[in-house]
Amino acid sequence: MSSAAPPFETSPALAALAGVRHGFFGRKGGVSTGLYASLNAGPGSGDDPAAVAANRERIREAMGASALVSCHQIHSPDVIHVTEAWDERPEADAMVTTVPGLALCILTADCTPVLFADAEAGVIGAAHAGWKGALGGVLESTVASMTELGAEPGRIRAAIGPTIGQASYEVGPEFRDTFLETSPASEGLFLPGKGDRFQFDLPAYCHASLAAMGLGRIMNLALDTCALEDQYFSNRRRNLRGEADYGRNASVILLEP
Repeated sequence: MSSAAPPFETSPALAALAGVRHGFFGRKGGVSTGLYASLNAGPGSGDDPAAVAANRERIREAMGASALVSCHQIHSPDVIHVTEAWDERPEADAMVTTVPGLALCILTADCTPVLFADAEAGVIGAAHAGWKGALGGVLESTVASMTELGAEPGRIRAAIGPTIGQASYEVGPEFRDTFLETSPASEGLFLPGKGDRFQFDLPAYCHASLAAMGLGRIMNLALDTCALEDQYFSNRRRNLRGEADYGRNASVILLEP
């Protein structure tokens, strides 16, 4: 491992699993500067591509992976079955694999990253769940794709990584109306805010979706990307400040080679 290995968080839901490695990386331990300081892992950002590549290489090394793969995320329910590393990122919001050494990397800056593992079956998954993707079924699609590869929902463990917390996620009445049209049971996830605004609990919605599928264990790190400025990139914080762009946090899982 490189001496410049960046720091990362782990979840008790996955940490004890034999043959599985994972890490939730924030903004520390990289080479990017300015708005992207310092571990920006997002090829889709306006950062220097060489800096992003160097940051991703540090993440790959820290995980001991043969390759680090990410999708071009589009807030869809689409899942890719990864069998080898790629050069051009496919459009999708989740990945599953049975190949040891291939690190699945989800990029977020407030949306919810979820990492999955059925260690007994040797199947892992990773999903990018913003509100559109979560409501559209990306978590359900990921579990379905894992079961096609031999996983069983009751054995799957899921870890919800750093994401925007309810206290930071202010939404308007039109957002609430749109959401409740599809998920009426989610009414309790909206707390009254200032004026006509509401505070929405995205990680709780993701947790409820995972629980409804009967997963074996689900844990939320409860780290608010918007509030923890020193630790994580946040698109909401960028918008509040009128900044031009933002970096991306990396959430990574792999089967040990």
